[in-house]
Amino acid sequence: MSDSQHASSPGQAGVSLARQLLLWVLLPQLVLWMAGGVATYRFAAGYANQAIDASLLQASRSLARQLKPVGNGLLIDFPRAAQDVLEADPSDRQLYMVSSPPGQFILGNQSLPPPPTLSGPEGPREPQLNTPYFYDGTMPEHDRNSRHAPAGQPLRLVALYLSFGEDGATPQTMLVQVARSSANREELAQRILVDMLLPMSCLVLLMTVIVWLGIRAGLSPLARLRQQVEGRAPTDLAPLQLASAPRELWSLATAINTLLAAVQNTVATQKRFIGDAAHQLRTPLAGLKSQTEIALQSTTDPELRARLQRVHDSATRSAHLVNQLLTLARAEPESVMAQDRQRFDLHRMAQTLTAEWVPRALKAHIDLGMDELTTQAVWVHANELLIREALTNLIDNALHYAGAGSQVTVRVQPAPLTPEHLNAPMAVLEVIDNGPGIPAGDKDRVFERFVRATDAGNGCGLGLAIVKEIVERHAGQVELTDAHPGLCVRVRLPMASGN
Repeated sequence: MSDSQHASSPGQAGVSLARQLLLWVLLPQLVLWMAGGVATYRFAAGYANQAIDASLLQASRSLARQLKPVGNGLLIDFPRAAQDVLEADPSDRQLYMVSSPPGQFILGNQSLPPPPTLSGPEGPREPQLNTPYFYDGTMPEHDRNSRHAPAGQPLRLVALYLSFGEDGATPQTMLVQVARSSANREELAQRILVDMLLPMSCLVLLMTVIVWLGIRAGLSPLARLRQQVEGRAPTDLAPLQLASAPRELWSLATAINTLLAAVQNTVATQKRFIGDAAHQLRTPLAGLKSQTEIALQSTTDPELRARLQRVHDSATRSAHLVNQLLTLARAEPESVMAQDRQRFDLHRMAQTLTAEWVPRALKAHIDLGMDELTTQAVWVHANELLIREALTNLIDNALHYAGAGSQVTVRVQPAPLTPEHLNAPMAVLEVIDNGPGIPAGDKDRVFERFVRATDAGNGCGLGLAIVKEIVERHAGQVELTDAHPGLCVRVRLPMASGN
């Protein structure tokens, strides 16, 4: 992997900031919702127990009032109607049992579990009279065929110890037990839980949506900043624009703008140095060329003429390089944006420029001409001086590398309409030669600065780089294709509106 690849991907992107914020906000809500559900269920079970315990206590006292002491015995006044009231609900029957002394069955369901043994600091203790004792139990297995409750069914029971006996007789203890199934208690607790958790869940869901919308609104300035950076050209060093942003993001944008300003200042300094150096070199190089030409005309010594010719060729190449550097400086993005653009006929400009280059082509024994595929004007909106410079470089390259006896053709026409260019028609400018062409592996490299595909000629490797720079700054494209034989350089430029 190259250094540029390492620089462009310094690390792997993690979880999005919006998702992290949402998780940190929703996880506590989920934990609180679950804790609230557990607490709600316990409260609901407690309230259900209180309601059931109250009904059990009332039933046990009502049952105790039906037992009247007679001497040392009991008179049971418990009609069938009272039993039907206790067993009225088939799904929630009340079971009862009366024993005296406690444990000796008298009345009711003999299979009810006994109350737990009471214990104190000093061991087991006697239960207090007329005090209810509530406890949980299950129907024993030996009562599997009971018509009142299935074996193993959980029960909620109350035990009430009472004293009975007539005056003068020895007091005795009676145990009254009343039981109800715990199923209804569980069902009631679950219904209360559902009734409370359903609105809580809707509230959590609504809060989640509100939080998500709030996070998106809060991070929208960051998204706008990202769009500004993503949509920029590599050479666009203009400061980022944020109308309103949080303080933290404003500080980040300020830091980036400071960095962009420093880079822009450095680039401007370098461009200014290149431009100044090129301007300073033009005059002495032109003088050197003139002096070598005069010296070549005035000398007859073959050896001296050969040396003067080499000096003249070097001065010519240097002057060409300086001119190319000046053109490249003018084609930089800031320079292009600062220069005026106007609407002009690309076809007419190509005709004029081709005619100007015909004498030089004839001198190099090359057939240069214009292919008149269309006589209509092809209007573009661009900087005419730079487009002329780009076409000049294309014709110059073709004359340099096509070779004597070859043909060079310039062609301008509107591009065929395609779906992607339906609303933005393009003009096509082509320079075609039947020379040796460029190898396929070098077609992309020749657009780089100071890169040449061949050692022939006196080029400096800036011609196609200048063309690419100018065309791209006018929102166009340039490509190299094979002409079979030869090479075709195709330039696409947006056509001017109102053609």
